[in-house]
Amino acid sequence: DYGLTEQQLMDFHRPRMAVLAASGADMLACETIPCLVEAQALVHLLDEFPNISAWVSFSARDGEHTNHGERLADCAALLGVHPQVAAIGVNCTVPHYIPDLVRAARSATDKPILVYPNSGETYDSNTKSWSGEDTCQAFANDARLWYEAGAQVIGGCCRTTPEHIRELAAQF
Repeated sequence: DYGLTEQQLMDFHRPRMAVLAASGADMLACETIPCLVEAQALVHLLDEFPNISAWVSFSARDGEHTNHGERLADCAALLGVHPQVAAIGVNCTVPHYIPDLVRAARSATDKPILVYPNSGETYDSNTKSWSGEDTCQAFANDARLWYEAGAQVIGGCCRTTPEHIRELAAQF
């Protein structure tokens, strides 16, 4: 929780969105959004830039909720009605939560669903090291489940590599 109002978040994001609009961008990736209020601020800003569309991708703490705690289905329902929102998704999230999150978003909107989770490893701040499954093949196999749940765009976020993406391409 940033402790900021929607208006304060709009004021923060407006100059950045203005620079991107002035550069000729026609699609923005609004990603790793932790809470609905920030997503709403970004979507309301799109009204000021009618030639730009965006996808909005949330980070999630489990198979149902954003990092802040809102239900992803509720977020998808609220954002999905905005004509400039091109897609709704989840990124920077543990892969095993993705199927449930995709189903939740799919149940609430007809917009395309995109996912690009982290590799699946866990960072241990005590040892300053990563642990857990880090096989590109396992990631690509999991992606099949994401697709079957309704994801239409699939990629990778933190700790994924070009090899992960090659395995995804081979899987599909």
